[in-house]
Amino acid sequence: MAENPYEMALKQLKKAIDVLGYDHNIYDVLSKPQRILEVSIPVKMDDGSIKVFVGYRVQHNDALGPYKGGVRYHPGVTKDDVIALAMWMTWKCSVAELPYGGGKGGVRVDPRKLSMGELERLSRGYIRAIAPIIGPDVDIPAPDVYTNPQVMAWFMDEYSKLKGRNVPGVVTAKPVELWGSYGRIEATGYGVAVAAKFASRKYGLPFEGARVAIQGYGNVGYYSALFMHKWGAKIVAVSDSKGGIYNPEGLDPQKVKAFKERSGTVVGFPDAKKVISNEELLTLEDIDILVPAAIENVITGENADKVHAKIIVEGANGPVTPEADEILFKKGIIVVPDIIANAGGVIVSYYEWVQNLQGLQWKLNEVLKMLKDKMLSALYKVYRKYNKLDTDLRTAAYAVAVERVVNAMKLRGWI
Repeated sequence: MAENPYEMALKQLKKAIDVLGYDHNIYDVLSKPQRILEVSIPVKMDDGSIKVFVGYRVQHNDALGPYKGGVRYHPGVTKDDVIALAMWMTWKCSVAELPYGGGKGGVRVDPRKLSMGELERLSRGYIRAIAPIIGPDVDIPAPDVYTNPQVMAWFMDEYSKLKGRNVPGVVTAKPVELWGSYGRIEATGYGVAVAAKFASRKYGLPFEGARVAIQGYGNVGYYSALFMHKWGAKIVAVSDSKGGIYNPEGLDPQKVKAFKERSGTVVGFPDAKKVISNEELLTLEDIDILVPAAIENVITGENADKVHAKIIVEGANGPVTPEADEILFKKGIIVVPDIIANAGGVIVSYYEWVQNLQGLQWKLNEVLKMLKDKMLSALYKVYRKYNKLDTDLRTAAYAVAVERVVNAMKLRGWI
């Protein structure tokens, strides 16, 4: 059975608190979110019936600045999921040195079963329900699982109607035509690729020719593959929810994407040598870098011992459980944790927010250069903490993040 993500987040926090030598009072403060809002969203369906959906907005900590975090639409959304994700956003923003705290939202719904009109009415209803506790200086939502720039456009428009003026900075990852930022679509995958290249260099693995497997071929998986391929790595396996493909000679990320767009899956791609399962992809023997970029809890205490990759870069949130972390650490496998590996999205969301506040729009090459610099700065800080504490990279990243939040709380007189 998959571990409760909130319990997983608490274990990770406790480990960081212990290595930093903080007392239990700090843990007590940071283990609980500052606010949990649960809302009911009545939506008129196309057949005339009314269906009520449950939604959440969790605000974990705002010591460093406004709450920041995505909104996911998923039939399996629970309050504990959203609390854990909000906490992870606090650490992700902190380790990247952004002026943000952590927040997260979710609605329990299968959006694939909704018409476009039903999806719009749900989105507008959700943002109206949480409007009293969000805003450009308070809490800035963004996309997550099964939400996208169109949903952000509806969010922004509905919030602006409530305020009687355009408020573009209330959400990020909007369409470029509607105060969005160039580079936001590529951002998370680009950041994963930067993290992978950094880790391979630091741990003596030549990136040129490194063999890479990527679980999940949505936005993050695709752009991770694209940039790693451009920088000389060899993508030998990719997968989606329907299965995976493998070719020891390498796969062309753009051709795989084009095939998936036509067929709905990577399975059946003509240049693949064989079809593999998602579980087989995780445990391939001839890979150097593994990127789990799909869902949480895929590398666990049950399969971690079968992982052969030298480096794991977490494109998804929480793909490696704490039990798996212990096993991988003992095996000498480097895990670049999610709070830094996939921070590219929130970093460019920050850049979008800054552009909105100043009425600017930067060029793509400017955004990607700033993103690369920001990612490398954060990675070096984590690496130095890793060497100082003689621990794993995740604990080092959490230590950097928690320390920054605690210092802010102390300066503000909260603790």
